[in-house]
Amino acid sequence: MTDRPAVERPTGDRRLAGPGPGAPVGPADVALAQAVMRQVARRVVGQEYMVERLLISLLTGGHVLLEGVPGLAKTLTVRTLAETIRTTFQRIQFTPDLLPADVIGTQVYDQSNGQFSVKRGPIFANVILADEINRTTPRTQSALLEAMSDRQASIEGKTYLLPPPFIVLATQNPYDFEGTYVLPESQLDRFMLRLRMGYPIRSEERKVIASHRDGEPVDGLGPVLTAGDVLQLQRSVRMVQVDDAITDYLLDIVHATRRSEDLHVGVSTRGALTLYRAAQSLALVSGRNYVITDDVKTLTVPVLSHRVVGKSFLQAGEFGAAEAIIRDIVDRIRVPA
Repeated sequence: MTDRPAVERPTGDRRLAGPGPGAPVGPADVALAQAVMRQVARRVVGQEYMVERLLISLLTGGHVLLEGVPGLAKTLTVRTLAETIRTTFQRIQFTPDLLPADVIGTQVYDQSNGQFSVKRGPIFANVILADEINRTTPRTQSALLEAMSDRQASIEGKTYLLPPPFIVLATQNPYDFEGTYVLPESQLDRFMLRLRMGYPIRSEERKVIASHRDGEPVDGLGPVLTAGDVLQLQRSVRMVQVDDAITDYLLDIVHATRRSEDLHVGVSTRGALTLYRAAQSLALVSGRNYVITDDVKTLTVPVLSHRVVGKSFLQAGEFGAAEAIIRDIVDRIRVPA
């Protein structure tokens, strides 16, 4: 029997207190979202920030790119999040010899009947772990573009829809590691969030060591969400209230990136909409049915920094400068009352 925590699913009025008309975002939605975070925290220690960001992407259907040196529990966190959902999960280990057909599938000739049949690849799952995505060639990386953008895959000229919900959680090593490739701009733009993982603080690392003293901690984690729950939460996110002043504040940041003397390319309309949806999701995870300015400010760097091109790092593949520019822009934008 799986060790599944009890999740209260209230009925009746689903509205939360907040400004403006009540939206259909209520205690049931918040309880489900927070149950996921509690379940992941049972195995992953000291990564609350990253877990919250992964949950934000899940509730919006956005994809995530995790960057960090090997051994920081990137893969463990993604696998644990996938285990909290009763749905299909596939891990794709990206290597230099991986081909696009190994990801999306191909046609196979059946000698018994003399016909070709479609063999679907691992991309046909709800949650995809693209492990070490920058260790494969750009040609294979581009095989994910159609799936990430349109939730579909084309095999030998025929298009197949991917099962909803669909989310890609990719990990990558720093670019200065041997055998890594820089992700193309078109690929980066498909990721909703780009998150950096650093070394844990000493007290958290001590907890990790202690939890592994007698073996793997919490080997079996039961799911707390179904695919239907995820789709319902994604619909609820879109109903979170966003005041016009908040929207104008978001657009002020976006337009400032386009006027910045430090940037060759600013944030696109897709980037603005992504930040809008991410702020709605953060509000729901925080127990609100309305967005505040802090929701927007908190997410500007992970949502926007990989969508701009700076004048001093066109080919460097280093995003530290972009993050600093985005922070400076946000600091200079007037916050609405």
